[in-house]
Amino acid sequence: MRPLVLARLLQLSSQALPIGGYSHSQGLEAAIDQRVVTDEGSLLRWISDVLEFSMTSFEIPCMLSMSAAWAAGSLAVVAALNDEFLSTRESAEIRAAGVQMGFSLRALLCNLPDVPAATVDALRAIREPSLPCVWSAAAAAWRIEPQDAVIGYLWTWAENQVLVAVKAVPIGQSAGQRVLLAIGSKTAQLAAQMDSGEMNSGEIGASEMEGTSGGSNFCPGLAILSSQHETQYSRLFRS
Repeated sequence: MRPLVLARLLQLSSQALPIGGYSHSQGLEAAIDQRVVTDEGSLLRWISDVLEFSMTSFEIPCMLSMSAAWAAGSLAVVAALNDEFLSTRESAEIRAAGVQMGFSLRALLCNLPDVPAATVDALRAIREPSLPCVWSAAAAAWRIEPQDAVIGYLWTWAENQVLVAVKAVPIGQSAGQRVLLAIGSKTAQLAAQMDSGEMNSGEIGASEMEGTSGGSNFCPGLAILSSQHETQYSRLFRS
């Protein structure tokens, strides 16, 4: 990876990116409140399950399809994939979180000097841009390889989940780092699958042309807990 591209990926993946990710738990706070997540082991199981049954099976294929569409200049396909992604969000607040962070990242990109005007104009034309939609646009504009963009996307998501647990369970910093080490190994395995062509060819390529992601999203436990979080008596996070 060229140094400038690496620097852009690190900036995009940073917790300091001002898109409000710290204010969302993505359903984890409800799992903590319901005693589903109570310690390091249960936190690792929670993150691993969401990674397997939602992120890897649907959100990442959707983002890869968006990346291919951005690279091909297929803006109508980008918009269709964005609509599909939003329609699959498990609860109103998780949908709102994806849109809020997408809006915030779009506003940031519109104020950065090295984002092509064509990318900015295309993003402004999307009424409700989701986070993976805008993230994939930034990755394409900064020539970040899809595999690297996926690792960065998953890393910032997992890091946020661990920070939620550190605050709300709470678990210790060392426990959080052990969880991140384990999740890092899982994302490396995902990158290996992409290298071998198991994720970023054939099905995703064809679905991109059709405006569909080719993935599947089924997390009923997350959906129920997130819905309960909307009326949770005491909470720190918006989702």
